Amino acid sequence: MANKNTAGFGLIAVGTVGSTPSTQGQGKYYIDAAYDKSLYQGTAVQSKVGYIKVGQNAITDKTIGVLNGIFYNAATTLKPTWANHYAQPITPANSEDITAFVLDNPLQLFVASVDDAVAQAGYGKTYGMTTGDPAGSTINGQSSSELIIAGVHITDNSWRLIRTAEDPENNDITAANCSVIVCQNLNQYLTNAVTWQ
Repeated sequence: MANKNTAGFGLIAVGTVGSTPSTQGQGKYYIDAAYDKSLYQGTAVQSKVGYIKVGQNAITDKTIGVLNGIFYNAATTLKPTWANHYAQPITPANSEDITAFVLDNPLQLFVASVDDAVAQAGYGKTYGMTTGDPAGSTINGQSSSELIIAGVHITDNSWRLIRTAEDPENNDITAANCSVIVCQNLNQYLTNAVTWQ
């Protein structure tokens, strides 16, 4: 049976490891003015040189969390502006930085769509999200990234596949676009090889 999902939707927060209560809280970070990569809601991000950047350039990228929205003062209107995605390039009034809201709990669980069938033996292993420049909708701001099944590894990749999301319309693991639950495997907070500089 095919899954109803036909494309990726990035990473959507759904709970925490251990089934503890999830506040789905977010931290406040910054995107450098005029950053040249778009970041959509649900895009994995990392912190480099003090700024939020794409965390999906490689399936082994360390991540700080998932983008949930931005805030800045628009250069043309000088009005406070909120958006759920960063459509590059944005240079706010006075060339100030853009505030980025990131779901940064290292134990946060996310639901994602897979780009191919997943063997039962593939659960518990690590994967990456769609690599390269993030893609998504400029209308609703949602990411179109998916969990990439190729390149699976026991420990080396960004996201660990925990289980299916038990979504009745998207629960066929023998077909692409099954909804699954993942958690960060290479979180910058929890690893020694942090790439903050």
